[in-house]
Amino acid sequence: MLELPDDHRAILDTVRRFCRERLEPRVRAFENGDEPLEPFFRELSESLGLREVADALVDGTASPFEGVSPLVLTGFVMHELSRCCPGVALSFGATTGLFGGAVMACGTPDQKRTWGRRALSLDAVGAWALTEPGAGSDAFGAMRTRARGVDGGFVLRGTKTFITNAPTCDVALVQARVEGASDGKIAGFIIPTEARGFTRGRPFDKLGMQASPTGEIFLEDVFVPNEMVLGGLGADGLPHDARFAIRASLGAERMGMIPMLLAMVERCLEEATTYAKGRVQFGAPIASFQLVQEKLARIHTTKMLLEVLFLRQIEAIACGRLGAISRAEASAQKLFAAKAAVDAAMDAIQILGGAGYMRGSVVEMMARDAKLFQIGGGTDDMQILTIARELLRQQ
Repeated sequence: MLELPDDHRAILDTVRRFCRERLEPRVRAFENGDEPLEPFFRELSESLGLREVADALVDGTASPFEGVSPLVLTGFVMHELSRCCPGVALSFGATTGLFGGAVMACGTPDQKRTWGRRALSLDAVGAWALTEPGAGSDAFGAMRTRARGVDGGFVLRGTKTFITNAPTCDVALVQARVEGASDGKIAGFIIPTEARGFTRGRPFDKLGMQASPTGEIFLEDVFVPNEMVLGGLGADGLPHDARFAIRASLGAERMGMIPMLLAMVERCLEEATTYAKGRVQFGAPIASFQLVQEKLARIHTTKMLLEVLFLRQIEAIACGRLGAISRAEASAQKLFAAKAAVDAAMDAIQILGGAGYMRGSVVEMMARDAKLFQIGGGTDDMQILTIARELLRQQ
């Protein structure tokens, strides 16, 4: 259990009770697509007062959670959602973190008041659309989506893929290359999904994160007015270049994975320990077998290390130093945590044996979902390259 100040612990316990009562019984329905996420998000927002938190952030007023940063609150929500169902946490994070965070960081005052507020309060489901077919890790160099300037705005044409929340979102932040900009400028465009020419495909059938809909976005000459260009226009009449903001969003995404992965490892340890104590073979609980004990010890060690990373984030937020965490450190945290969580989930399945391998087992879901973190937000290979480049640049 994380060692937290009393005010932080009280909020974490409140979120945990809500998730245990309102999310845990619905996990299979969300994973099977039998129940949409939007009503649950409204319940979550009302129960935790997220609308009041959004108002405080947008209007600059006092937060209803005195002494607890909104970023810490978001981390707690991501953590507790992930203990029950990481897919739900992923969709929550795409709305409040990737979409909402980008609008709050780079948007105009009107964009923050409208779309930032709606995303942070979960009144609208958001998507953050960068990846394209054939692009993968070379998101900037291979970007084919184009924004052509016209009277009063821009017309976008292109395709985005592997986009969290794409099949169900109310609004998307689409990254596109601006035609006519000599420096190959990339900009962000806030596009409500009812815009003419904006369509999306069916949810992808994928290995993990089945509660989180992932899909494609198709842009067929979608008109975006100037006031919906993220951050507005510069003195040259063109959008501001978004590449720095995109890298910042990717860094924040990698950092945001830590509370999720910690929660998943915690849950695997709880499930494996309970099973090992109760499962009797050869006249003794399998918890008495040294090879089982070794696996439990490995999972526990992983949990402790991820706790340190999460507490480091909380400390950085409290001291106003979260932005000082380098790209190399964010990548290193993701690289380590993702692999460690996959290994922990596999150890938990091994302890549970056939019971852990069956669909419906908590550890089976955690194993499926953990693998995404070695791919999404930058593959393990790209994290290694980022770390090495940053280190060599410092020499």
